[in-house]
Amino acid sequence: MSTNEQSYFLEAATLGKKVMVLDYVVPTPLGTSWGLGGTCVNVGCIPKKLMHQAALLGQALKDSRAYGWQYDEQVKHNWEIMVEAVQNYIGSLNWGYRLSLREKSVTYQNSYGEFVEPHKIKATNRKGQVTYHTAETFVLATGERPRYLGIPGDKEYCITSDDLFSLPYCPGKTLVVGASYVALECAGFLAGLGLDVTVMVRSILLRGFDQEMAEKIGAHMETHGVTFIRKFVPTQVERLEDGTPGRLKVTAKSTEGPEFFEGEYNTVLIAIGRDACTRNIGLQTIGVKINEKNGKVPVNDEERTNVPYVYAIGDILDGKLELTPVAIQAGKLLARRLYGGSSTKCDYINVPTTVFTPLEYGSCGLAEEKAIEEYGKQNLEVYHSLFWPLEWTVPGRDNNTCYAKIICNKLDGNRVVGFHVLGPNAGEVTQGFAAAIKCGLTKELLDETIGIHPTCAEVRGKRTLFKAYL
Repeated sequence: MSTNEQSYFLEAATLGKKVMVLDYVVPTPLGTSWGLGGTCVNVGCIPKKLMHQAALLGQALKDSRAYGWQYDEQVKHNWEIMVEAVQNYIGSLNWGYRLSLREKSVTYQNSYGEFVEPHKIKATNRKGQVTYHTAETFVLATGERPRYLGIPGDKEYCITSDDLFSLPYCPGKTLVVGASYVALECAGFLAGLGLDVTVMVRSILLRGFDQEMAEKIGAHMETHGVTFIRKFVPTQVERLEDGTPGRLKVTAKSTEGPEFFEGEYNTVLIAIGRDACTRNIGLQTIGVKINEKNGKVPVNDEERTNVPYVYAIGDILDGKLELTPVAIQAGKLLARRLYGGSSTKCDYINVPTTVFTPLEYGSCGLAEEKAIEEYGKQNLEVYHSLFWPLEWTVPGRDNNTCYAKIICNKLDGNRVVGFHVLGPNAGEVTQGFAAAIKCGLTKELLDETIGIHPTCAEVRGKRTLFKAYL
């Protein structure tokens, strides 16, 4: 059960409904499993941000000497201590979710659910014991799991983000396959912890995000020790030596020519995307339609599928954002509409998000490419600025690296349709601007707002014509 599913069920229980939750984690090929709370809590946002913080602390230690801190002891990172601390915190969250369900009298069952007929599901627990349950309404919130490469050795020898955050040993020299936000975030904090990290990229970085920002992220990571292998895809992974970690040989081929690449690594982390967990839960039995290309579930603006008594929320929604806070909001509002007399629907427009790469990237609204597609190049104007965080000046690092830009619709009073910032604490900065964008923020209003000095959030865009900017 994910946090978004929990938001629906707790809200439904609060509104007086009898509620049952089925939650089951199919172990990864390496046998990794986890507790209550879904991807975000166990193998996503929470451990990712904590390990990102661990890497930032390493940089802070280096910066501290410039601020007068003196220490003779050699500083090194202990992977096992970090993983234990992260997993202990996650365990406390798992327990908290169980307690919340119990307090609301929600029936919880650690079983795999599968539809067998209309309004009826089969639940199978870890021991293979089967029970059957009926309900008036069903909510699908199965989430997604990492996709594998489909090449020899991938499931046998590689790991995914499902395995990384509880990995009992330091991964050592690591090849990250993929250019998704998961790939770059993991590569970033692994490098920040002092590991030798290479990222193998099939095409572009951060597909779906603003590409100028994506390339700046890649350039910053390269400057700070991450190696990028562009336009290559793995064809085989072989084990050369057992161990924790062991030694692996990776063979890859170019996507643009006949060239091949071979390299040796201790760990290969696959992060090429995720697939919706919808194909093996009996949806075809009751007639729920899915997008056959990606397994995702089409829904209307009230999260209802084509089957009237089946709803869906979270990452499995076709064409919707794959963000935990969005799913939590959708779950709560769904329960209130069904059982509380509400008519409020989830707003999927102008939702802020942050990519926690070493240089954090916060965004809200449209990427530049999407803005051009929607409004036309001639109707847009971009304002942008490089900036140097004050706290980076004393240690003298990364000048003219942080970057902010806004994309404005000239035909609508220069209303901000895209906000992008690359710098420390980008998530904290973006959250505040997101509220303003929801309220119709314009460039004029932004200029009239007095900034807090000295902060990164005070940065104003300097005016530049869109044509010249391109």
